[in-house]
Amino acid sequence: MNEAALDLLLANMRVPEERLGDFQASLSACRVAEKRLHEICARYGVDTLLEAVRLDLDRAEARMRACIAAVPDGTCYYEDYLETFMGGVFEPLLLPLALTVSGDRMIADFTGASAQVPFPVNSTAAVSAAGVFITVKSVFDPLAPLNQGSFRPIEVITPPGTIVNVQRPAPAGSHGEIRKRVIATMVGALAQMTPEKVAGDLCRTSFHNLIGGFDARAGREWVHYEWSAGGNGAFAQDDGPSAIATIDWGDLVTVQSSEVIETRMPLLVESSRLARDSGGAGRTRGGLSMQRALRVLAPGARYSLLSDGAVVPAFGVLGGLSGVPVGAWIDRHGAIEDFDTPGKVAGHPLEEGSIVMIRSAGGGGYGDPLERDAERVALDVREGYVSAKAAREQYGLVLDMAGRVDAAATAALRKRLRAARIALVTRLDADVFEMGAVSRRRICRLNPADASAAGIGEDNVVELDTRRAAPLRAWTRLDAGVSPGTVPIDRRGLSILKAAEGERVELRRVAASVRPRAGFAEAAERIG
Repeated sequence: MNEAALDLLLANMRVPEERLGDFQASLSACRVAEKRLHEICARYGVDTLLEAVRLDLDRAEARMRACIAAVPDGTCYYEDYLETFMGGVFEPLLLPLALTVSGDRMIADFTGASAQVPFPVNSTAAVSAAGVFITVKSVFDPLAPLNQGSFRPIEVITPPGTIVNVQRPAPAGSHGEIRKRVIATMVGALAQMTPEKVAGDLCRTSFHNLIGGFDARAGREWVHYEWSAGGNGAFAQDDGPSAIATIDWGDLVTVQSSEVIETRMPLLVESSRLARDSGGAGRTRGGLSMQRALRVLAPGARYSLLSDGAVVPAFGVLGGLSGVPVGAWIDRHGAIEDFDTPGKVAGHPLEEGSIVMIRSAGGGGYGDPLERDAERVALDVREGYVSAKAAREQYGLVLDMAGRVDAAATAALRKRLRAARIALVTRLDADVFEMGAVSRRRICRLNPADASAAGIGEDNVVELDTRRAAPLRAWTRLDAGVSPGTVPIDRRGLSILKAAEGERVELRRVAASVRPRAGFAEAAERIG
């Protein structure tokens, strides 16, 4: 494109003034890249350049094939859910994965995924496949340069007309939510194949928060897009990163500047901090989420939210616990308002002076929390990452009057906590799914006595776990016909858990977030 044509294009694009600098910087980068390519061609010739590209792609392919070949052949399964509301009624959309390794090839098959829905949560086949490629590259070959050669050994099957391969006229405006579900199912399957290489589930969502309106005093429309970064999953070597972009985001800024927000928008950032107790407990802890309170300084504003992970949070692996779900609330002069459709809000009116309180999701933990080094837990308490209550209940930490670890009391408490875990005997049963409006969901039928002992009620989200891979999620149904001490499960569920029929598996309720007090007061940060 010549300079005259480029100037004409820019004149007709109407780039917003506040984004003009970023746009011009991007164009400058493209011009420099074009110049360098011409220089390479002039110096070495086009044929030499193309041969170098071929060699680079072939090397990447060979590395990935070697990585896949090191994994035992076989097929592993996992399943996850995307959250939607049909007429205000919660509807989880099933996303099952069959991941097959055969020699130096890998096949990710999403056959059985929920049918597409008339909401902007569907995904194109290209974006769904990108979730598979991102996960495989991150797990097996993270240090080498990224190019198409890495993905030649990988086949992705996405049935048309489903949430992973949307067809006209269904929308796909928030395909990034499906991409993160694809990554989650890949993590769940790979946890069975290569548990030492995976991390806990990442923060589940891009967390699209929009606050805007027409500011009559300034005579302009305004929209603030808040994408508060969340916690990433813990891994074998260390805790998950906190308030940071997930692996599918690229190099986006992870924490937006309060000063920039307040300069450009009629908003006041009342608070911005890491959310205590938001990372999934584990031998290594999931990364913490970010919470922010934004006071609206103009009349006539509205708030919208498109996110996932408000009901089903990020899972841990190898016994790690879930991260905190995403949350959003409105503080109207001290009165906290919940939303009937968590994670999904459309054009909610805001009074001037009201506060939008948002909390992103935490990352899943890795390994048994009762195996975490007690000194690291104590440090987390001192740093404000973990509350004293969670340190005691989830990690079994006991501190003396001086705030030091009481080793003997900690060991005794951890022994009691292990003994108190609820374990049920698996009983083979094919009746473990129920149909909703458009999709199936897994159910966990429990004898009422077992549910009561575990503090679990009807239609709670629970997980079964053997601490060998990722947990299996389901919704509870209390059924007196189920024998006490047992849990019905199908063969695929047993495969996901790496369990055998008649084996005992742990049952636990998936933690839900508790509504905070005004201003995200630290004393009120309790995860139940």
